[in-house]
Amino acid sequence: MSINKYLPEGSLISTHENREYTSSYEGLERAKQEGKILEGVVKMCDSTSMNLHLDLYGIEGIIPKEEVIYGEELKDIAIITRVGKPCAFKVIGLEKDDKGKVRAILSRRLAQMECMKNYLLDLVPGDIIPAKITHFEPFGAFLDVGCGIISLMTVDSVSVSRISSPRDRFLPREELDVVVKSIDYENERLYVSTKELFGTWEENVKDYSVGQTVLGIVRSIENYGIFVELKPNLAGLAELKSDVSVGDYCAVYIKSIMPEKMKIKLVIIDAHESGTISKPKNQYYIDTKKTKHISYWKYSPKECTKLVESKLDC
Repeated sequence: MSINKYLPEGSLISTHENREYTSSYEGLERAKQEGKILEGVVKMCDSTSMNLHLDLYGIEGIIPKEEVIYGEELKDIAIITRVGKPCAFKVIGLEKDDKGKVRAILSRRLAQMECMKNYLLDLVPGDIIPAKITHFEPFGAFLDVGCGIISLMTVDSVSVSRISSPRDRFLPREELDVVVKSIDYENERLYVSTKELFGTWEENVKDYSVGQTVLGIVRSIENYGIFVELKPNLAGLAELKSDVSVGDYCAVYIKSIMPEKMKIKLVIIDAHESGTISKPKNQYYIDTKKTKHISYWKYSPKECTKLVESKLDC
């Protein structure tokens, strides 16, 4: 797979090349001729025509309303929420008034269309790509997978350990690598996952042993026990205990590890309300700088008859 030059918005804005192209009339003219994708921060959405205004180092840039989004229904909320954020664009025109003041006419839509046609639609399920969280919903997270194009990661694709919302796992605007789960080529939509990057049961459990007392997070409380997450792809079951709530951090004693059943039995020693302990950093078990594609992923240990897997490019 070729090097990805179509990155989530905000990736280019501080680069030397971006500043070189956007800081002068000559640079913007050259960007127009070369079809360069650049970035700038949106300063305002005007009230009359809903155009976006950018300050390109003293040169006014304007993205007309019809040039803001590619391939989606154009809603006012999608335009005004760009204010204060980096925005990808291509230069489509340059104007000078009678006083010599320059105004650049820009198109985010064309930048996104190029990203979709030249990059995203060339991907296949199993490809690992960079992305950036844009916002959360209870059913999933939305991510920028290039030039502001949005992809969905459903809550069940986040990790093996069940969570109520992707907000439990990630931070707003967090940059991360994701696996392309599926592609709707007809409607030009991507669906992504991180579950396959958080490691297999065996990879996760090797860091633990019977008799240890370790830190976990309460993810659900059922009438038969409490599920405590040790890592995003590893959870154990503890006996019921009073004064414990979902989201609490807790010290748990590892009572037993059973690969043949893919289970860990825990005892909750003590619990702390969420917010009293710093959120642990997510850890991938795949080096995404070296590995750019996975075809098949098997979570289950070899001793277990239950099969948990992801067939990606099969």
